[in-house]
Amino acid sequence: MGRPSRLGDEDRSDYASALDEVIASPEIRRLLERSGVPADRLRVRGLAAVARTTAAADAEYRRYTALRLRARGAQGGRRDAGAAPLSGPGDQERPGPGVLAVLGVLTPVLAAVAAGTFLLLGYGLRLAGALAALADTLVGVGWFSLAVAAATALVSVVALYRTAAKQSAAAVPGPSAAGDSPALAQARQAWLVALRDRGIRPFLLQELAEAPVSVPGAGEGRGSRFISPAFAGPEYSGPGFEGPTPPAPRQPGPGRP
Repeated sequence: MGRPSRLGDEDRSDYASALDEVIASPEIRRLLERSGVPADRLRVRGLAAVARTTAAADAEYRRYTALRLRARGAQGGRRDAGAAPLSGPGDQERPGPGVLAVLGVLTPVLAAVAAGTFLLLGYGLRLAGALAALADTLVGVGWFSLAVAAATALVSVVALYRTAAKQSAAAVPGPSAAGDSPALAQARQAWLVALRDRGIRPFLLQELAEAPVSVPGAGEGRGSRFISPAFAGPEYSGPGFEGPTPPAPRQPGPGRP
């Protein structure tokens, strides 16, 4: 088995989330309260020991990264295959979709401009009363151009709508692309579970086991069991004890008053 894989920058957020989940578990919380170690300090230690904790789930991490690279490569290949070729057999003599789109936009505009010009000239000649035959011809051509402009505008709108619908359908991933995501998600979940159970939790338990145990308020309770010297004089009698007995008077011996 080779050296453990180094955790990538894109996976450090997942590692931090897994670390926070383990710290928030009831077991770690109980040990934190018992040892008195702040949770923030324990989190800093867990982040600093990323190389040690991730080594316990190295096999799952290798499988996860391999599937991720494979999925990205497959997506890149599908994008390259879906792109339109620059040239190919049978494509040189047919106009591309770009030419049709340009014609669909320019034809209504040019027809509308021609219709306006012909109608303006024809009705102008009619008002002037000159060249009546030419005026009638210009008016007829103008109305015909206006009809062409309306028809081509309608066709262009329908063509643009169909093109947009095809592009939207092509943007939806196919079954092959959707089939990779469950396997990748399962590999990521397996890595996170192994990281929490075999890497982060044992490390945090070891850190808390080596931390000194400090019980809050233990000093006050221990000190209250002892009596201060100021209250331990010969005249003081504690609960359940009697004071010192005064000495009995000395009896006079024979020959003493």
